[in-house]
Amino acid sequence: MTQPLDADDRRAVKPVICYPVETLPVPDQDTYAGFRYHAVKMAEVVVPPRDAATFTVPAGGFFRISSIEGPQVGDLNLWNADDLSERFYSGKTRALHGTHVTTGQRLWSGFPTLRPMATIVADTLGWYGKDAFGGSVHDVIGTRCDPYTHNLLSGGQYHHCCHSNLTRALGDATGLSLHAAEAHVHDVLNVFMCTGFSRDTGQYFMKASPVRPGDYLEFFAEIPLLGALSACPGGDCSSEHSSDQAACYPLLVEVFETPAARLGNWASPPPNGYNRRHGR
Repeated sequence: MTQPLDADDRRAVKPVICYPVETLPVPDQDTYAGFRYHAVKMAEVVVPPRDAATFTVPAGGFFRISSIEGPQVGDLNLWNADDLSERFYSGKTRALHGTHVTTGQRLWSGFPTLRPMATIVADTLGWYGKDAFGGSVHDVIGTRCDPYTHNLLSGGQYHHCCHSNLTRALGDATGLSLHAAEAHVHDVLNVFMCTGFSRDTGQYFMKASPVRPGDYLEFFAEIPLLGALSACPGGDCSSEHSSDQAACYPLLVEVFETPAARLGNWASPPPNGYNRRHGR
């Protein structure tokens, strides 16, 4: 294909950030630290390898996802515990914060609420940054391993993909049928997963996660949350997923509640203020 004469000039146009975030409210980490100091552990769940489990977190509480036995990544879904139609929106989170998230960044809900659901308050892998391949941890670019793509690419009928695990866990927690629950399962935060895009083809890649037992990612719950976490069948995702061949390990989720008296005047952020009537 013949290039136009001004091809180099067109490529040299400087990019513009789509969503400047200087006007976003900055999370008050000192306030969260005060809440965390007084928070009391109220529950924990061990997510088995190649399976998923659910948990609930009150608004103003915390939840921590930890590696406990070996390098393992997890796929996280979040919903408003009182309304499943409000759920984590990985695409908008990516547009606001970038392809990977860490301390001080937030997980946002979808339209029409578009508000913070959870804020990351601690990340023991925050040191990793971006490696020479363009990889980083805790991505909001992968969709979740699923049986449909697995079947498309290899004809497999694997039933422990993260999509399937999350569907079963949500159905068990809510009493929804698998068909109804599946409609609520959404694109994930890939906790501990190390990913990026290849420079030559722009394809999504994964590599061995740097996570080790004792590492954790901790969140402040801005609204009441129902969460589901799948311990990915790819283990540390160093070679494959959607398979029983990788070494897999459990993940631990701990939930902490901040006493109401310590929350003071804090309140959950309201739903987005856009007046939809103006668009009708």
